[in-house]
Amino acid sequence: MIDATRVETPGGAYDVFVGTNVLDEIGRIAARVLPGSRIALITDDTVGVLYADVATDSLRRAGYSVIPMSVPAGESSKSWSVAGQLVERMAAAGLERSDAVVALGGGVIGDLAGFCAGVYMRGIAVLQVPTTLLAQADSSIGGKTAVDLDAGKNLAGVFMQPSAVLSDTGTLTSLPEHEWRSGLAEVVKSAVLEGEEFLGWLEKNTADLMSRDSGAVYEAVRRCACFKGRVVSSDEREAGERESLNYGHTLGHAIEKVAGFGVIPHGLAVGEGIRFAAHLSERVLGSAPAFSQRQEALLDAMGLSALQRRFDANEIRSAMSNDKKSRGGNPRFVLMQEPGVFQVVEVDGMTLAEEIDRWVLEGDEGS
Repeated sequence: MIDATRVETPGGAYDVFVGTNVLDEIGRIAARVLPGSRIALITDDTVGVLYADVATDSLRRAGYSVIPMSVPAGESSKSWSVAGQLVERMAAAGLERSDAVVALGGGVIGDLAGFCAGVYMRGIAVLQVPTTLLAQADSSIGGKTAVDLDAGKNLAGVFMQPSAVLSDTGTLTSLPEHEWRSGLAEVVKSAVLEGEEFLGWLEKNTADLMSRDSGAVYEAVRRCACFKGRVVSSDEREAGERESLNYGHTLGHAIEKVAGFGVIPHGLAVGEGIRFAAHLSERVLGSAPAFSQRQEALLDAMGLSALQRRFDANEIRSAMSNDKKSRGGNPRFVLMQEPGVFQVVEVDGMTLAEEIDRWVLEGDEGS
């Protein structure tokens, strides 16, 4: 069974395919949407061992010449220098504007390969083939690509809508537990933003998701793809509704930077960011404490317990001020009034400082 969600943006229209055995269909789908005859297959040294041969065989059966390119697994590969090396290899291989990139891997590979496709010859086609829950539920859809800079996460990037997204939920069975839980944070985020129906479904199906029941996993990825596809179609460049997708990410990105990129998985940092934003929503928007407690209970049930780690409040504030969502150095937060109802708020300095101090103190007490 393969479900298709259509995404319609000024930067391109494409389908997001979700199902099992989708990897076998890469060549067939590529032949419909990718021009040219050569493909740079970009993956990492973990995913490549598992799935590169299947993808390569499918693409070659469709008539493509495949140029394999692999990078070390992990956030450290999402860098300016690694991107430069890949673009140089694409040029050395003689890829032309009519050729394409296939991004096979998790969020790091999707961001990195999409960025390389976006800057090479001012843009060649890219097919996103996400193999992690985080990437299938969120990052592979919408065309946001980037690499990290020393100053902060995702500060160099381009909007590069893919020609298609192929999410094979069968690949999620091989995920390590920390990668699985990391992806669940993005599922929780999507459910809270989408509204009561998705949030209620997620609460009822937590146990099945934690056991990676194939039906529940498929449905969660499908729901996330439908939700994000709708949001991106209405707001490609993050000028309105798409800003909501940053829920939990203002603190989350600061945690990643202060800890060192790759030390704390993105989803775990986002989970902590959701907890923080939920409490901030109580103070700034007057949202019900019961809503914050509901989100915390769901995160706990998903194995996303509060971080037991010490952070310096000044370092967190500094990282937030360099976040790309800031305006004039002032952090902006997505805050939730209730399921499906959000506001983007520039929080005043005193309130934010007090809330960060509270959060740091709670972390110190728990560590």
